[in-house]
Amino acid sequence: MLDIAIVDGVRTPFVRAFGPLAGVPAYELGRHVSEVLLRRAGMEPARVDQVVFGNVAVPAEAANIARVIALKAGIPRDRIAHTVHRNCASGMEAITTAAQLVHLGEADVVLAGGTESMSQIPLLFSHEATTFFTKVARARGVRERIFAMMRFRPRYLRPVIAIKLGLTDPVSGLMMGETAEVLAEEFGIRRGEQDEYALQSHQRTLAAQKRSLFAEEIVPIPAALTGKEIVEDIGPRDEQSLEALAKLKPIFKRGGTVTVGNSCQITDGAAAVLVMSGERARGEGRAPLGYLRAFAYAGCDPRRMGLGPIHAVNKLLKKTGMNFADVDLIEINEAFAAQVLANERAFASPGFAEKELGRNNALGVIDRNRLNVNGGAIALGHPIAATGTRLVVTLLKELLRRGKKRGLATLCVGGGQGAALLLETP
Repeated sequence: MLDIAIVDGVRTPFVRAFGPLAGVPAYELGRHVSEVLLRRAGMEPARVDQVVFGNVAVPAEAANIARVIALKAGIPRDRIAHTVHRNCASGMEAITTAAQLVHLGEADVVLAGGTESMSQIPLLFSHEATTFFTKVARARGVRERIFAMMRFRPRYLRPVIAIKLGLTDPVSGLMMGETAEVLAEEFGIRRGEQDEYALQSHQRTLAAQKRSLFAEEIVPIPAALTGKEIVEDIGPRDEQSLEALAKLKPIFKRGGTVTVGNSCQITDGAAAVLVMSGERARGEGRAPLGYLRAFAYAGCDPRRMGLGPIHAVNKLLKKTGMNFADVDLIEINEAFAAQVLANERAFASPGFAEKELGRNNALGVIDRNRLNVNGGAIALGHPIAATGTRLVVTLLKELLRRGKKRGLATLCVGGGQGAALLLETP
C-alpha cells in the first residue's frame, strides 16, 4: 500500500457551460483553486516542488497549462510543471502522477489537479477552409490574391464543432453517448430506470447543497473574475421530475434511451489537491484530508467504454488483495445513467466476472446507499479534467463526515479505459 497524503483539496463551483464562467479561461480557474488551496493549507508557494494539472481541451494560448497555472499562482519559476491528459481521468492522472513523484523521491510537495473550460472549446475551420485561407494569406500581389479569393465557397464558413469531435472516439466511431446506448441495449437498461437514476442524482445533490456539504470543498469564484461572486454549483435542478425527464427525446440514437436529462452536463470548473508523503505530513503535524493507498488503470473495448470502472476496480482489488466489501463508500462518475447502471449489473454478475474478468465470482453488489451519496455529474456536471480530482475531494470529505475509513473513486474514460483510486481517511 502507498503512504501518500492528500493534505487538503478544494474545487470551484461547477457551472453549466456557456453560463457565468464562460469568460474565464481554464488556467484562471486552475490558478484560483491553487492559490486558495495553498492559503488554506498554510503552505508557502515556495514549498511546492512540482505542479501537475490535467486538462483535455487545451487552450491554444496555454499549451502547457500546468506551467501557466503554477506561475500565476506564485510558484517559483525554478519549479517545474507539466500537464497530463487521460480524457475523463485526467484529474486522477494528475494525482497519481504526483503520488509517483513523491514515492520516487522526485518531489516532496506536489500541487495536483484538473481544470476545464468547456465553454471555451473553440469552433474550428475545416481542412478545406484552412487550405483556402492559407493560400489567400500566402498570395503575392493583388492579382494573385484576387484569384485565390475567387475560389471561396460558402461552405468554408461552416464551423467544425470541436467539442463534438472531442466527444467522438475515432476508433469505434461512436460518440460517448452512443457508447452509453450500446450498454443500455447490452444490459437491458430501460429508459425509465435511467431517468429514475438521474432524478436521484439531482435530489441527492440538492440535499447536499441544502446541508452546505459542498461548501466545505468549494472556493467561491470572486466577482473580479465574473462580475458576480459564484458560491455554489450551477447545474442541479430543483424542479427536476420524472415527468420532465420523460418528455426529453433521445439525442444519440433514434428510438434510443439516452437523453440530455440522464447524461452528465457540459460544465466549467477546476479542482486541486496538495500531495506529499504520509510520513512527511505526519512529521509536520498535519492532519491530512486522507491518503491514497493504491490505484489502477485498465483498458476495455472503446464501444463499451462505460465499463471502464469495473475493469479498473477488478485490477485494483487484485493488486491490493482486498475485497469489494471492504469499501465503505464509492464514487462512480455519472457520465451517463446507463453507464452507472451497467456497472451495477456487471459488478453483481458472476457471468460477466468469469467471461470478462477471469474471476470465479462476481466483484460484488453495489449498495446504492454507499454510491454517490451526494449525487454526481448528472446534476453537478462533468468538467472533464476536473472531475477526477473532484471525486477524490468529495469522497474523502464524506468519509470523514461519516467516520468511515475506506473509499473507492472510479470513472470511465473515453477511448475505452477506466481508473480506480483506493482512498483512506487518517
